[in-house]
Amino acid sequence: MLSDLFLMPFGAWLARPGPGKSKAPVLVKQLGERDRRRILRHFLALDASDRLLRFGNVLSDDLITAYVAKIDFSNDTVYGVVNRVFKLVAVGHLAFGPKDQLVPGKVSTDKERVAEFGVSVSRSARGLGIGSKMFERAAIHCRNSDVDALTIHCLSSNQVMMHIAKKAGMLIERDRGEAEAWLRLPPPNSASVMQEAIEEQVASLDYTFKANRRAAVKWFELSR
Repeated sequence: MLSDLFLMPFGAWLARPGPGKSKAPVLVKQLGERDRRRILRHFLALDASDRLLRFGNVLSDDLITAYVAKIDFSNDTVYGVVNRVFKLVAVGHLAFGPKDQLVPGKVSTDKERVAEFGVSVSRSARGLGIGSKMFERAAIHCRNSDVDALTIHCLSSNQVMMHIAKKAGMLIERDRGEAEAWLRLPPPNSASVMQEAIEEQVASLDYTFKANRRAAVKWFELSR
């Protein structure tokens, strides 16, 4: 079958698993305006419990639609991970704001902006380290954008975000079922700039490959 020719993602060619390794590389791509509909479909597919963990409330479809419509891609940075059939299975939102939104005494900065990170991962893609990888991309982007204060705000019951925060060595404070985490980032260097550029390029190639593969499979199925 022709579609079998399009099963291996581009990332697997760059990092084929060796002995004892089974997980494919997590390729995180920066998303843009053309991905807004795909982002909306991802959020609308979250069930009530997942919406609660991601947004702190069980948002209705209308509120989620309004939230996605207000994402400012010119100011914030949105990341995504697509699976082998070009479905968006994870979205990370890195929102930038003025430094006065920081809680005094927790983490300080001389920069004009700070960043807050939030992520959601579809149930079908959990346990693959996607959330942690997206946080790493967000942290590197902050460094390279001259932002050295990164925060996470979520429910204390959000085990995924708590795991990410602890793994990153963030300062965590819990209060009345909610948690706030802060991280002071080092300044950028040539290695951080190169890492972000290479990871984005590889993820973009993989994204384009999967998009073209899906189009080719659809064309083949329609032409039979």
